Amino acid sequence: MESPFKADILKGKVGLITGGGSGIGFEISTQLGKHGASIAIMGRRKHVLQAAVSALQSLGIHAVGFEGDVRKPEDAKRVIESTFKHFGHIDILVNAAAGNFLVPAEDLSTNGFRTVMDIDSVGTFTMCREALEYLKKGGRGRNSPSGGSILNISATLHYTASWYQIHVSAAKAAVDSITRNLALEWGTDYDIRVNGIAPGPIADTPGLSKLAPDEITIKAREHLPSYKIGDKWDIAMSAIYLVSDAGKFVNGTTLVVDGGHWLRNPRRLPKEEVKQLSRVVEKRSRETPVGVPSSKL
Repeated sequence: MESPFKADILKGKVGLITGGGSGIGFEISTQLGKHGASIAIMGRRKHVLQAAVSALQSLGIHAVGFEGDVRKPEDAKRVIESTFKHFGHIDILVNAAAGNFLVPAEDLSTNGFRTVMDIDSVGTFTMCREALEYLKKGGRGRNSPSGGSILNISATLHYTASWYQIHVSAAKAAVDSITRNLALEWGTDYDIRVNGIAPGPIADTPGLSKLAPDEITIKAREHLPSYKIGDKWDIAMSAIYLVSDAGKFVNGTTLVVDGGHWLRNPRRLPKEEVKQLSRVVEKRSRETPVGVPSSKL
């Protein structure tokens, strides 16, 4: 689909995207680059990084990749410093690295729970903290009169409750809290905007293949005919809005991009049956005498 944004809306900006070599992270990297930004991607797998960088460069995007694990503060610091040395400044940080898998709560080990928390929530905070001196107003390399922007990729799992995803739900709840608190503190003190995106089921992503494989998706459609799956493009366009001047007055918000999926509530009765039942119930209500309650005192 054609982008609704001008091709140069991010011209001169530098974006660092964790988990930017695959899935939603790669699409965000691609679209930020297509709209004028220079891109640095961070990931643990060298071959994935190399393939992603090559793909971005083939599109004419100025891109570089750095190996690193967001769970390790020394890696976060090194990658952020390397991005600064390569481009001379950093304007956008996108925290898209994530860990997820389906497991009943009673079968989830403490180590498994901790691993997802470390990647999603602790990793997000670590990257934000290490990037602060480059993103804050007047920070290292900043020529802009304002601060930079942080975008945290979250989810909607914790808005209610989700089967077999207690670890991911807890981690993303923490990410949302990080987003709001940093927006308050750093928006006030350093003029940094901090927002999030909560994607729904997105096609052709590791998250969908792990958390909603075909076996589950087929059954979901049987019970929810309106069940929809979005595209990575949908998330990337939302990212452009939030990190560009189009979203300059948006801070502390996690934008839900899921086609209303998290509001899912299967229809109990067909609409016509509801109308008929409503008339019957209303008639019954009017014909039933209203008793005067007697006092128990």
